[in-house]
Amino acid sequence: MSWFNDAFFYHIYPMSFCNVEKRNSYNNYGSKSIEQIYQWIPHLVELGVTALYLGPVFQSESHGYDTVDYYTIDYRLGNDQIFKDLIRKLHDNGIKVILDGVFNHTGRDFFAFQDVIRHKWDSQYKDWFHEINFSHSSPYNDPFSYHGWAGNYNLVKLNLQHQSVIDYLFNAIKKWITEFDIDGIRLDAADELNHDFLKKLSSFTKEMKNDFFLTGEVVHGDYSRWANNEKLHSTTNYECYKGLYSSLNDNNYFEIAHSLKRQFGDNGIYKGLSLYNFADNHDVNRIASTLHKKDHLYPLYGLLFTMPGIPSIYYGSEWGISGKRTHNSDSELRPFIQLDEIKANPPEKNLIHSIKKFADIRKKIEPLRNGDYKELAVSSNSFVFQRSIHNKTVIVALNSDSKPKEIKLNNFNNNYYDVLNEEPVNTGCFTVPANWLRIIYNL
Repeated sequence: MSWFNDAFFYHIYPMSFCNVEKRNSYNNYGSKSIEQIYQWIPHLVELGVTALYLGPVFQSESHGYDTVDYYTIDYRLGNDQIFKDLIRKLHDNGIKVILDGVFNHTGRDFFAFQDVIRHKWDSQYKDWFHEINFSHSSPYNDPFSYHGWAGNYNLVKLNLQHQSVIDYLFNAIKKWITEFDIDGIRLDAADELNHDFLKKLSSFTKEMKNDFFLTGEVVHGDYSRWANNEKLHSTTNYECYKGLYSSLNDNNYFEIAHSLKRQFGDNGIYKGLSLYNFADNHDVNRIASTLHKKDHLYPLYGLLFTMPGIPSIYYGSEWGISGKRTHNSDSELRPFIQLDEIKANPPEKNLIHSIKKFADIRKKIEPLRNGDYKELAVSSNSFVFQRSIHNKTVIVALNSDSKPKEIKLNNFNNNYYDVLNEEPVNTGCFTVPANWLRIIYNL
């Protein structure tokens, strides 16, 4: 198994995490704001994190997803040497690092697009962009129209079938690997990327670093179109993201049970894939704001760390912080957090201790990382499943009710040990505490 199958990811959105200016003036050469991550490294180690996913860090106009220069660390965050030293420190603490690869589109300040604005039809870069048309104008009054990603004309879609574009991006990735020693890339808007480009990217990165991890943001569709032997190792699991919270809000564990059986059961369509699981991220409401009952944070995170796939925590959510997306702003989703203050006054003080337990148990028990999945029992407010590998079996029993739940399992009558609650359990009949779970292992 590769390192990422066993990983526990922590996701940071650097621009807000480091509290930088919203717009890039391109002259803040002396910033070292990304060094704030150093203060968090002991926290990550204590939490059990083994991999860090950093959102955009390269020169951009504003939020990071409007890239200007793929070869330069954003001046608001630091410089190449500062970033190189940070990654070395993270590696020294047993933490891998993957970066956001924003290859679908660029910002309007990107040098090649600016060249098209200046030289129009005569620009050597006019074919670098998707659907350039000199018979129309753009919403910015450019003397040509172009494809803006999802209708956003400040995000200019790249032509990933053009060899010069591929060469430019692959040379940037080569720098990220050889100079920064990164361990993988999370591909932004992967479901928009050309599939031939993904195949070439996979081959290129494997040659550079054999265990290099490629995962992609895919919201809808069949994840195996992107995650397979020719392209990516993984994609975001948005289907289960939705099921994690709505199964609790709707008192309907059947939803997430259906998804997990469909994905990873005996005939699961993604069996053998390690999908990237999450409860929230920089684009969606904080899970503490999404759930109707804060007590449901505990069975939710318990499931996140025991279901098939790779678990990820978005910075701050380990303390149960809230945040909702508004029509005009993502700022609540992407806050600046003072570490000392949040540790002293967490919104949900017991949550982080539970997540530490879940992460530690997953690390120690192989079936929770790589075992097969089998559903054992499900009701509106209880859910029991099994993970097995190499004659080792774990039973996970979840209860989202406000009172204890008795579970009876047919064909089970063994004395196992509950490694979460640290007590023996007879698997034929046992009780799960309210808004909690049992992780039962045949030691």
